[in-house]
Amino acid sequence: MCSKLSVHTLQGLKTGGEKLAMATAYDYPSAQIADAAGMDILLVGDSLGMVVLGYESTVQVTVDEMLHHTKAVVRGTKRAFVITDMPFLSYQPTPEVAVTNGGRLFKEGGCDAVKLEGGLSVLPQVEALTRAGIPVCGHIGLTPQTVTQLSGYKVQGRDVQGAVALLEEARALEAAGAVFVVLECVPQEVAARISRELTIPTIGIGAGVDCDGQVLVYHDMLGFFDRFQPKFVKEYVDLGEQARKALQEYREEVKSGTFPKAEHSYTLDENVRTAFEGEVSGG
Repeated sequence: MCSKLSVHTLQGLKTGGEKLAMATAYDYPSAQIADAAGMDILLVGDSLGMVVLGYESTVQVTVDEMLHHTKAVVRGTKRAFVITDMPFLSYQPTPEVAVTNGGRLFKEGGCDAVKLEGGLSVLPQVEALTRAGIPVCGHIGLTPQTVTQLSGYKVQGRDVQGAVALLEEARALEAAGAVFVVLECVPQEVAARISRELTIPTIGIGAGVDCDGQVLVYHDMLGFFDRFQPKFVKEYVDLGEQARKALQEYREEVKSGTFPKAEHSYTLDENVRTAFEGEVSGG
């Protein structure tokens, strides 16, 4: 059995020049599949609000929902490092609130680290979580929980001021104790500079090939979510369409009476069947 990956081993991969493969997982079967496929990191993302729970955004997701899904993912994981998103307002109010909620996800949920969005504004939370012994993954660039403040789902850091600000935020997150940082919808050149400067791994999503690792949403890359598809998504297979076709075929067979067939059914032993029919007839 492969040994469980740790912060130390993953940071060692960056040092050795090996890219980190990261995917989201939201339940036991998706965790098992992704773990068996060799993912280094599994992210229990608050994106589950949209792709699993049907919310309009990630904002509605609660700590209890994240805890529920984290437990399932952890049960399905043997090797991968598991990071759980801290949902909206579970850390922003105060460092104490962050430690309370992060502690639940870490202690009760069993994840290996928590992820929170933001840069300079969340440094006290990152420091408090780190002091409490909870590894932290930062997340800068496009931050979905505050997308309304960013005027929508747009690339961040496209001008000089914005690019410099992202670099400063990344440096500050590392100094505060973060062990990874996600860069979302950031120009490739900016992400490359951040990745060179930091000693901790950067994980890109729409941030170019020069990040230390990449992350995609499970349902996006497998074709299960078609409400919208960002430019940075690569769909590796359309399992959603395959599933629809399979279910349509099943429906047609049920309607026509061609399913189930004999090989899908159980039968009585001949003696039991004869006795049963006699008992029923005699009644």
